[in-house]
Amino acid sequence: MPENPDILISEDEIVTLLRAKDERGVRYLYDNYSSALMGMIFRVVQSQELTEELLQETFVKIWNNFASYDKTKGRLYTWMLNIARNLAIDKVRSNEFKLTQQTQTIEKSVHSVNREYQAGFDPDLIDVKDLVDKLRPEQKELIDLIYFFGYTQAEAAEKLKMPLGTVKTRVRSAIGELRKYFR
Repeated sequence: MPENPDILISEDEIVTLLRAKDERGVRYLYDNYSSALMGMIFRVVQSQELTEELLQETFVKIWNNFASYDKTKGRLYTWMLNIARNLAIDKVRSNEFKLTQQTQTIEKSVHSVNREYQAGFDPDLIDVKDLVDKLRPEQKELIDLIYFFGYTQAEAAEKLKMPLGTVKTRVRSAIGELRKYFR
């Protein structure tokens, strides 16, 4: 594999490197996918410091558990995204995180929000958020919960006190509406 991060290599080549425990594979993944994973983690945890910690944990988990990756079940990127998302959701659900959030002082909260807003600014995400804002209110609420706050469809159904089938239908409909903007 070339050392130049601008050179694209196939997913099969990356998988071969990672299965052989070749560090070039994880280096390539980090160089090419860390910003996407970081953005997803940040949307869930809303803390730059915690995002960086969880990103590192994500790549350690990818490295240590690569033997469990099965390309017949999905793309490598999707597998990595699920690892990052699950780590972020687990962190937000942890008692330690909840306690930290409850005991933060107002001054720290204001500083934290200002710093995170500046560090997390991404014009591409603003466009997506603007598109989501154009959805019908019931669709927007579900997309926000599921894709920006990390809820599962079942958790969103429980939170909004609606049948799971209704949630799934509305999410599918919302995604269909969003797809129209990308055609």
